[in-house]
This record gives sequence, C-alpha cells and structure tokens, in this order.
Amino acid sequence: EDPSLSSSTQNSVAPELPGFYYDPEKNRYFRLLPGHNNHNPLTKDSIQHKAMECKRRRLLEEEEKQNQKATRAGLNSSVLLQKRQLGLLSSTSYCRLVHELKVNCMQRRKIEIHSPDSSVAGTNNFKIIVADVACERIFAVNDVEHGGCKYGIINLSGLGKESLTVEMYDNLYFTNRKVNSVCWASLTHPDSHGEKLSLTHFIKLCLMGIAETPGCASLLPASLFSSTNPGDRPGMLCSFKISTAWSCAWCLNPQADNCFSTGLTRRVLVTNVVTGHRQTFGTSSDVLAQQFATQTPVLYNGCRSGEIFSIDVRQRNRKGQSWKAIRLFHGSAVTSIHLMEAEHYLMAADMAGKIKLWDLRTAKCVKQYKGHHNEYALLPLHVNEEEGLLIAVGQDCYTRIWSLQDAHLLRTIPSPHPSSKDAIPSVVFSSRLGGSRGVPGLLMAVKQDLYHFSYN
Repeated sequence: EDPSLSSSTQNSVAPELPGFYYDPEKNRYFRLLPGHNNHNPLTKDSIQHKAMECKRRRLLEEEEKQNQKATRAGLNSSVLLQKRQLGLLSSTSYCRLVHELKVNCMQRRKIEIHSPDSSVAGTNNFKIIVADVACERIFAVNDVEHGGCKYGIINLSGLGKESLTVEMYDNLYFTNRKVNSVCWASLTHPDSHGEKLSLTHFIKLCLMGIAETPGCASLLPASLFSSTNPGDRPGMLCSFKISTAWSCAWCLNPQADNCFSTGLTRRVLVTNVVTGHRQTFGTSSDVLAQQFATQTPVLYNGCRSGEIFSIDVRQRNRKGQSWKAIRLFHGSAVTSIHLMEAEHYLMAADMAGKIKLWDLRTAKCVKQYKGHHNEYALLPLHVNEEEGLLIAVGQDCYTRIWSLQDAHLLRTIPSPHPSSKDAIPSVVFSSRLGGSRGVPGLLMAVKQDLYHFSYN
C-alpha cells in the first residue's frame, strides 16, 4: 500500500462533522476556524499540510534506517536465485524481479554540483531535468529568483566515481517566459566536406508567453553549453513566436527526418527545421503531450479534453479531411504519453491521477497503475522497459515506482524537501547514468539540490 495515499485516519475512527476536525492523538473533535490565512492554526489546509509533513518525515526516517518493506511478500535475492537455478523462473522474469529488489534498496546521496562560474551552481531552483538518449548529459531548466528561467547542461560522467560530482554549464540565454516542455533533438547533416553525415545535438524548448508576450519555440545547439570561449559558440538554429506552446516532440523516423512538432492551443504545428516547411493540424482542444513513433512517421497527441489521437504527418492539408487516426479517451486532461518500444501500447497519465496502458490495436485500456496523485500539473511519465519499471512524480511530491508487468507499486520515495507547489521533484531514471559504462539509479532534482538514488 502506498503510505502517502492512505487517507486520514479520522475517516476510519470517527465520522466527519461539518466545521470540526478529529484529532486521533487526543481522541476528540476541534472546531475549524474560518479563513485560509497563515495566522489561523486550525484551517483544513493547515491541518492537511501538517499531517502530510509528519508522514513525509516518518518515511524519510524509515529510509535512512533502511526499513523499507519488501516489494513482494517472501521476495529476496536468495529465493530468486534458488528459483532460477531450479528452472522455475525464466531469465527475463529473474532479471525483472532482481531490478525490483534493487529499486527497493536504492539509497539517497546528495550530488555536488560544480560549475566554471561559481556563482551559478546551487543558486537557482531546478524546475525540469531531461536526459539525452545515452543519459550522458542532463538538460536543466532553473527558475531564477527575480523571475524567468535559465538553462544549463549537466555532465554525468562524475557519477561513476566514489565522490558524486557533476559539472554544470550555463549558457548566456535567459527568458522571462515559462518553459512548458523540453526534448532532446538530433539533426543529421553533411560535414564540412559535404560527404559524411554528422550528428548535432539540440534541445527543443516550448515556452509559454506571459502577459502580452507571445509564446515561442526554440531549438538550441547543445554546444552552447560548454566551457569554450563564448564568442565561438553558435546561436539558436531557429526560434519563432507562436501562440501558447504546451508540448513538443522530435521525430526520429527517416520519412519525416529533421521534423519537430509543437502542441499549441487548439492546433498542432509540424516544422521541418532544414526546409522551414510547416504543416498545421487543427484540433478541438489544447495539446498538452506529444510523442513521435519511430517505426512510422506518426505523431501521438494528448489533449486537455482527455482525448488521445494520432496523426500521420505525411498527409497534406485538405479541407474536410479528418487528421485523427487512432482515438482514445481519458476522463481528464492528458498530461503525459509514452509510446512503448514495440509501438503496440501507449502509456498515458491525466489530471485525475490515473495512469493507463492502452492497446493501440484494440483501442482498449489493458492496465491501470494506481497511486499517482495529480489535480492540475503537467507531470511526465518515465518508462524503463529494459528493467520493467514505470516512474512518476505526483503533485504531492512523492516519487512512485511501479512494475510494468503487473502494475504493482514497488516503492514510494518522499521528497527530501517539504511538499509545496514550487518544490515538485523532477527525475531521470536509467540503468546507465553517465553513459554506456554508467551507474544505474534515479536522479532527483528538487529546489537547488540534486540527489542520486543508487542501487545498493
């Protein structure tokens, strides 16, 4: 059972009375005072916040004492090895269950962040971290004290050493817009001799406008974030103003090479970054989540209305034509989607806290992962099929890990900082943090700190 989701004990001990709350320690009712200000000690919000904070501290103490319960009853490494040797477990099942044990034993360690500019490291709150495909680098978006955001890249090569240190490089760009979505991109183009193809890495940003400032979509070269002379760094590859941008995705299918998509208010914009050609697909709702398939040039979209639909980007604009192929429906706004490796299944999360696995061939939900908490935030999903794990951070600031196979909740990780709207952790999980020879584990960025949950 997820300890952070257990409802208030007053419901099972005593009935709720309007205008009163029940204190289980003192075994009596107390009158709730009107208002929601900080000077009132007995408002409903303050009582709930106090109970959540007590629960968070208790879970942190249990983690420090390594008192985590086993993921499944009777499951330990010796039993698994014995069953494997007796032929009762296949190699796939054995590896998956071993990863479950490792995840349950992960221990939190704080990472030291070094920067060529000593005034940068540890001064701004982390908002978003996103790893590249090889998990060698992390792109970080940081909130700045006087408003707006700054960007930086964190090199994870130091994670393989005993002393956990990472290098963080900032760039010269600063924006007063809110960053809604980030993804890594790779652009293939001829080298200086025009023969061989070279790969350049970029970061795709979707920024939401504020007040009278429109939103924009930008493509930043990763080489902007380096210790070289700033005068030698290239500028943005492209940046254009648009209406409010909610999501973005980069296409890796060769039939739509060098294309990216931007989810806007009631439309989808697909842009070829080399030719500048754009396609617009009208929708009936804001597009909050996007992902391209790799086997086909198909774009999957999750909307505020709860609808999920796919678009074949090879289509040409014709009046009266329906762009939507596969259509799925959630009961609330879809905040994140993830297309599974075989591309027969799609994972989706919504603002009702529901995570569902959809079979795209039958358009039916085949699994639900319970325990996620969300009411209004755009929170991502992290799927690691190799290790059979699903990771999601809830609006209550708890990081939860499920088994992909049977939707069993394996672990609930409390945040090292008190829960608040501006302290929701951003995480990255990989079996190779730092590259092909990297270490497995979970990275968590919250407030100004970066933590590594390593396999024990």
